[in-house]
Amino acid sequence: MGTQFLHVVLVPIPSQGHISPILQLGTILHTRGFSITVCHHEFYPVDPSCFPHLNFQPLKDGSSNNNGSCNDDSSSSFNWVDSILSLNDKYKVSLEDSLTQIVRASRQQINNSLPCVIYDGWMYVAAQVANDLNLPSVAFHTSNAGNFMNYLITPRLFEEGHIPIQDSKLLQQVPGFSPFRFKDLSLPSMENLDAMLKLSTFFCDTRTTSAMIINTIEFLEQSLLEMLKKHFQIPIFSIGPTHKVSPTICSSLLEEDTSCISWLDKQAPNSVLYVSFGSIIFLNKEELTELAWGLVNSKQSFLWVIPPSSLGGLRSLESLPDGFEDAIKERGYVVKWAPQKEVLAHDAVGGFFSHCGWNSTVESISTGIPMICSPNFGDQLLNARYLSHVWSIGIELEKGFCREEIENAIRRLMSDVEGKEMRKRAMDLMKMVEASVRRGGSSSNNLNELVDFISSF
Repeated sequence: MGTQFLHVVLVPIPSQGHISPILQLGTILHTRGFSITVCHHEFYPVDPSCFPHLNFQPLKDGSSNNNGSCNDDSSSSFNWVDSILSLNDKYKVSLEDSLTQIVRASRQQINNSLPCVIYDGWMYVAAQVANDLNLPSVAFHTSNAGNFMNYLITPRLFEEGHIPIQDSKLLQQVPGFSPFRFKDLSLPSMENLDAMLKLSTFFCDTRTTSAMIINTIEFLEQSLLEMLKKHFQIPIFSIGPTHKVSPTICSSLLEEDTSCISWLDKQAPNSVLYVSFGSIIFLNKEELTELAWGLVNSKQSFLWVIPPSSLGGLRSLESLPDGFEDAIKERGYVVKWAPQKEVLAHDAVGGFFSHCGWNSTVESISTGIPMICSPNFGDQLLNARYLSHVWSIGIELEKGFCREEIENAIRRLMSDVEGKEMRKRAMDLMKMVEASVRRGGSSSNNLNELVDFISSF
């Protein structure tokens, strides 16, 4: 059977950091001859005109509000855990209806082939629904193998008495998970312990899942990938980074201000620090002020992304401290959102000050840019440890948003010998990423195997 007849249904969760790689995966599979349908949250602003090669089918939660995004309220682990559990409960019925309709339509086709469901690992209810309909399903983990391992070992850490974590243990290494410390993990507090353990169980359940895709690269996490393969005994395909493999598409759900590229064109090579903490990290007034003066005092040129969502809806420039604009003059540029991949690939950019979400992390590695790490929650904590202590291309802030530490970190990264050495290591990793996605590379080979695997259903 030729792959031109095969149908893949993608089920993302409504979050920018998750939907971008799943749209990239859909585009990749479309170029291999698959028909792609994306079952997405009805209120999440995916513009179908940007993806004419994909079919979109909205899911309804039956409520009257449009508050279904995983970006709600704040970025705390408590809200994240509850929102994911709620999301799976709310959309199960709608997903059942959508997949049933797709199956009926498939049975009317000449080849009578049933679709394969590829779902974001956090949208675990999709595996349950697919199993009920006798459809094959594949989990797609948009973060890395280390993040998956975090949730896999959470029940064990609870049974061994490590959870809840005592302050005295935060800097201790996690047993069997070197070199990560307890503070590097996304672990529950007593208040939401039961919910976190429940979520971890659902997230790591592969009993009805045929395979797993991870948006990582083998050379970055080889030992962890081997551990996961031995544990689950199902095919695991590391095909990342998807943004390097996918044909160029605009997967950003926020409007990009491209004027910053013209500003970068006027700057010297490796002279600009790019500052962005993603679309959902909230900065309070004190944090914003400390960050602003840390940038000013560093005397370094910078491009700073401040989306309104990070300020509780306030306007970016109005939220900055008095005197900031006069102090930076032409040395800084502030936008609400930027074309990040284009920015990181620009010759003028020499460093990235980031929250260390996985998309930002692999985009930075893929362009040879070292990082200043200010993680907030979830996989960001573990990614920062990877960057600073495993791959040695990042400087992690230990005091949060403190202007003196920020100024010092910027100088170390952008001006000192330490930063130059990090930049060289980052460039070496970039070359390894490029080799991985080329024909014969690990990610390229794994993608070919994934295509063959899906085609075999």
